[in-house]
Parts: sequence; structure tokens; C-alpha cells
Amino acid sequence: MFGAVVIGIGAAGLVRIRDMLNPHPGSVAEKLSVRGFISRRNLNTEQDVSQISMEEALSREDIHAAFICTENDSHEDNVRAFLQAGKHVCVEYPMTMSYKSALQLWDLAKEKGVILHEEHIELLTEDYKLLKKEVEGKTLLEGSLHFTGGALKPGFGFPAFSGISRLTWLVDLFGELSVMAATFEEDSANGYTKMTVKLLTADNKPLTWVEERQAGLPRKKKVNFVFDSCTLTQIPPAPRGTVGLFMQDLIQFSAKLSGQVNPQELQREKTRILHCLEVAEKIRQLSQT
Repeated sequence: MFGAVVIGIGAAGLVRIRDMLNPHPGSVAEKLSVRGFISRRNLNTEQDVSQISMEEALSREDIHAAFICTENDSHEDNVRAFLQAGKHVCVEYPMTMSYKSALQLWDLAKEKGVILHEEHIELLTEDYKLLKKEVEGKTLLEGSLHFTGGALKPGFGFPAFSGISRLTWLVDLFGELSVMAATFEEDSANGYTKMTVKLLTADNKPLTWVEERQAGLPRKKKVNFVFDSCTLTQIPPAPRGTVGLFMQDLIQFSAKLSGQVNPQELQREKTRILHCLEVAEKIRQLSQT
């Protein structure tokens, strides 16, 4: 069994506790057991799990893994602390808001001989799986992905990082990308932000990525992918999956802890994550110059 602690008791942290208490029957997730949680609030217990201190979590020998479910700007420090203590880490995206720091964290995980796993539940949704099937085998000519959503609370970082799940979609669908141009508009009086990014695929096909946020804006993704054979203008609707997204991710993390994921797959995932962070950093640099 792998004992685990959850850091941050927001919506995701609560789901992490729930899923470890009720793992998918017969799955490798049954090897994880939640030993406690950490929160800035004084909660005492949650779902009959006890609140513990950071110091206790880092030092206890029966805690082998940490789930980081805090605001984005505190991910890096938390990840580093648990890796340094020799604990496996599952962290929400983005693990850090710096490509260089991400490299350092992965080096630290390798040095300590532990797993560093960045959660990407957006790749596990049924609609994305259908979208990927639709795209497979087609030759892209040009495309766009426009996301709208409500305003974010402080601590989530520049849109290229807070919205890195959309960038991950584009990289997973079309391969590594280069940044040609990026702009960022902000109307702080009205809580409005808009990031517009011009990207190129490895074979020089243009992609546009837009992140637009303001209180009241509906959470929505609009796609327009033009292929040599057809044009895709909406994400295929899909029925809800039988296994929850965080449970699917829990199973993936548990499989890594149990040595059931081959090194080639681990390297492909690491390469994709680092590439996305590098692209996000380039976007931030271009947008702020």
C-alpha cells in the first residue's frame, strides 16, 4: 500500500480524498490509502480523514505520496518540498509556471527515485477522446481553439499557464508547436482578459489559440479545424464516462507507482508536458514585451 496526503481541500482535493476512500473496484488505485490532508483552514477532519501539518506529512514514513491540489502559484514549492522528502507527487497542471523550474523538479524526482506525475484530466474526457479519433489520420491545413470562461481567482497565473490544458489539447492532437506571435489584452476595470496566440505545427500549418475570460462568460470551447478532407467546427458530443476523470487519473498515477507504465510512455508524457510549459513561457514573454 502507498500512504498518501492531500494538500489543499478545494473541489479537487475533496474528490481526491473521496476517490482514495472509494477506489474503482479491481483497479490499481486500491493500492493508495489516504493518511491525512493539509489545509490553511482549521478543519480537523474531512470525510473521516484527519488534518495534519506539513511537517508531519513530510516526515511520516507511512506517507509515500502527495496530491497537490492548491492554487497554481504554490504548486512548485509544494512539489519541491515533497520530492525533497522522497515522496511521490501527483500535482494539478501546471506543476510550475516556469519551464526551467519544471526541469529542476524532474531532475530532483529522478535523483530521489520517485514519481512526478502532472494531472491532465482534459485528455481523459469522453468528448476529447472522440475529438482525437475524428482528427486521427487527417492532414491539418489550419485551425483555431477559442476558450471562454469566467474570471479566475488570484493565484492561477498568466493565461498561457492557467489555460495550459487547451495548449495540451493542441500539442496532443497536432504535435510540437512553435510560437509565432502572442498578445494579451486586459481591462481590469471590467475584469476582462484575452490572450491570442499564433502557433505553427512542425509542418508549418497555422493554429490560433485564444483564452478569453470575464465574469459571466460561459465556459465553452470553440474549434475550427480545417483539414484537406473536411472541416471540423464542433467538438463531438459524447456520453459521460463510467469512470470519473479524477479516478482515471488516480489509476494512472497508481500504475506508475506500481511500475506498470513502461519507460517509453513515461518519457513521451514528460516530453509533452515540458514542451507545453516551454511554449507557455514563450507566450508569456511575447505577450508582455
